[in-house]
Amino acid sequence: MVRLLLLLLSIISVISCVAEKRDIYLVLLEGEPVAFHHGAAPGKDGKKPFLHSEASVAHAKHLVDSHDRFLQSKLDAGSYNKLYSFKNIVNGFAVHTTRSQVEKLKGGHGVKLVEKDTGAKLMTTHSPEFLGMPAVWTQQGGDRNAGEGIVIGFVDSGINPVHPSFAYDPMHPPLISNYTTSHFSGSCEVGPLFPQTSCNGKIISARFFAAGARAAATLDPSVDIMSPYDVVGHGSHVASTAAGNFGVPVVVDGFFYGRASGMAPRARIAVYKAIYPTVGTLTDVLAAIDQAVLDGVDILTLSIGPDSPPQDTVTFLGAFEIFMLSAHKAGIFVAQAAGNQGPGPYTVVSYSPWSVGVAASGTDRTYPGSLLLGDGQKIGGVGLSGPSFGNGLLQYKLVSARDAVKVNGAFPRTPPYVEECQYPEALDPTVVQGSVVICTFSSGFYNGTSNLTAVIQTARVLGFTGFVLAANPDYGDFIAEPIPFSIPGIMIPRTTDAQIISRYYEQQTYRNDKGLVIRYSGRAAIGEGRVASYMDERAPVVSRFSSRGPDYIDERRNPADLLKPDILAPGHQIWAAWSPMSVQNPILCGYNFALISGTSMATPHIAGIAALIKQNNPTWTPSMIASAMSTTATKHDNRGEPIMAEGYAAYTLHTAAPFGYGAGFVDPVRALDPGLVFSTGYEDYLSFLCSLPNTDPEKIRVATGGTCAATFSNPSDLNQPSVTITALSGMRVTQRVVENVANKPETYLCAVLPPNGVTVSVDPPWFTLAPQEKQTLVIRLVVTQVLEDFSFGEIVLTGSLNHIVRIPLSVLTISL
Repeated sequence: MVRLLLLLLSIISVISCVAEKRDIYLVLLEGEPVAFHHGAAPGKDGKKPFLHSEASVAHAKHLVDSHDRFLQSKLDAGSYNKLYSFKNIVNGFAVHTTRSQVEKLKGGHGVKLVEKDTGAKLMTTHSPEFLGMPAVWTQQGGDRNAGEGIVIGFVDSGINPVHPSFAYDPMHPPLISNYTTSHFSGSCEVGPLFPQTSCNGKIISARFFAAGARAAATLDPSVDIMSPYDVVGHGSHVASTAAGNFGVPVVVDGFFYGRASGMAPRARIAVYKAIYPTVGTLTDVLAAIDQAVLDGVDILTLSIGPDSPPQDTVTFLGAFEIFMLSAHKAGIFVAQAAGNQGPGPYTVVSYSPWSVGVAASGTDRTYPGSLLLGDGQKIGGVGLSGPSFGNGLLQYKLVSARDAVKVNGAFPRTPPYVEECQYPEALDPTVVQGSVVICTFSSGFYNGTSNLTAVIQTARVLGFTGFVLAANPDYGDFIAEPIPFSIPGIMIPRTTDAQIISRYYEQQTYRNDKGLVIRYSGRAAIGEGRVASYMDERAPVVSRFSSRGPDYIDERRNPADLLKPDILAPGHQIWAAWSPMSVQNPILCGYNFALISGTSMATPHIAGIAALIKQNNPTWTPSMIASAMSTTATKHDNRGEPIMAEGYAAYTLHTAAPFGYGAGFVDPVRALDPGLVFSTGYEDYLSFLCSLPNTDPEKIRVATGGTCAATFSNPSDLNQPSVTITALSGMRVTQRVVENVANKPETYLCAVLPPNGVTVSVDPPWFTLAPQEKQTLVIRLVVTQVLEDFSFGEIVLTGSLNHIVRIPLSVLTISL
């Protein structure tokens, strides 16, 4: 009877475990981690962490084994999944299990802390939610169908084929036959780290191009891998943002940050590796574009490209632009990064109307970190770091690196040694071990010779409890991006905050008459920095680095009658797939995910959304897809106020303008049903080129193979979903043609918000269109005041079926 009762209880327990929700818990244990293990010592050069010694490697294995034995002895088999073992600076582990199971760990021998991972709330990469993608996916038949039938090509640094974002889904097998027998004909090139099985149906094709790289430099075979494999991480990040699988868990250093999904999670991926760690050449990029067009990709993602305009020709006639024009001509939508040279004007590197130049913004998510001082002050900062032991309840000796420098050390007395924590041999281990150490963001960081990787290395070698990288008032505020720290740490980028820390430290630090410290009384702790906050953060905000317009015709920066960038998308602090080799970002080495920023990250958002529009409207041309996103974009943020932009000064905002965000922030839900579109073809682009000032028809013929049989009166006559005039004097008339792509007739009313110094009228003031019917709009602009800078307005077409079509106006008035 007793045995039967125990059996029933066991069955009930198992059923309960199956039904219970699992969460992630952090468990810290007694026992020294590798960095502080008895007998550990630095390497002979003084720079390498001693955890690579034979004894340390053995101790690390012992800790991992002890974690496994502990879990096996306490928890029911099959009730948990150990995510990571912490063994270098903390002894413990992260475990995915139920609340009832984790209760068995509390109070266990050697257990110091059990804490629920508050980051378990599902937030994805967040940009899908911020953009309203679940509603878009619903219209496409759900996330399991969103992007089905579309191939997105990525010319980049390759791909990490074993990443779960690109895994084969046996429950929903890809429809490979649809691609191989219809419009797509790519192939799979194999090589080191990239076997034939890498092309699994999600990755439908992969190639690499290296002839230019081989010619331009002596390649390093350890990192310049001759296969489509991505050793950098950039290409994987871009591909997963556009087309990564749905709901992939993001776990870094044992912490669960949510689930990542691409914009079009069922789209297929075609990889064209053309950039290598040692060198990247335009030759390889163009060869990749050429092959992608031949293979038949639907969407081409170019998060790479020239950093400067072509020499001795107009910007629209450079080789890169012409290749993109050919891709457009072949029916391929091209999304191109606008560049990372902002916030100054004339910095865009996306020039042409046949590619969509993408600017970058942030979202409403932040990762606030904190430094807790002994007097109760809490200083905000940045860093994806776990807390120091005790989660702020325990505080540790606060030491400035300047005061911990060895008095008689044989090294230069320069900032990297004495205050930037770059060299462990410069600091006295008896002072800094077990302490929170203040390092300073000084000259080495500004000139690029110092880095965070070295700070973390020093902290590991010398056994810091945590580090603080604080602004130097002599240099001003610095820009800090959240980076995963494998040990507790925080960046304090504002000088006002750094001065608060400095005042507290000096008040609590006692010195002799020579200025040497005789007692450290200051205390501090690193707070949790990995939990996202959505506390009414203003978004979107145009990122500081995002390149700005106006667009320009030549290297002398003569402005062009064309709006660039075209559109704004999330590109700041984006979680996506990464390559664990991470050869150009050592601080991210070993990670499968990375949180990084750039217009490179914004571009695949647009590429993925374009794939969904193409799936919904297979016959649409690239310009129609671009128009749908442009005319439905928003100029307002989540507070209902005009979009703001980061400026030159750190942490300052000003009202953004079309030369920062193009038509506005992309709205995928409305882009699927734009009502009207502006369609532009290859011949129209030739007419645009032929209407440029001082045009040489022969150069256009040589560059494009086309002729100047037809020209516009002005380049501004190109049928774009915007109007940009860089030298408006007197009066000008231009035209736009719209097409009704809705399935019902609709009546539109025209309204105008004119730019300063200009009156604008639209004829006809209202019109009715049947499905697929077109309407010519005559737009008349008259100068009323000559201004010294561009002014902005818009034309708004409001439909009787609730479609709203916006046409941005950008005008620079001049005297006759």
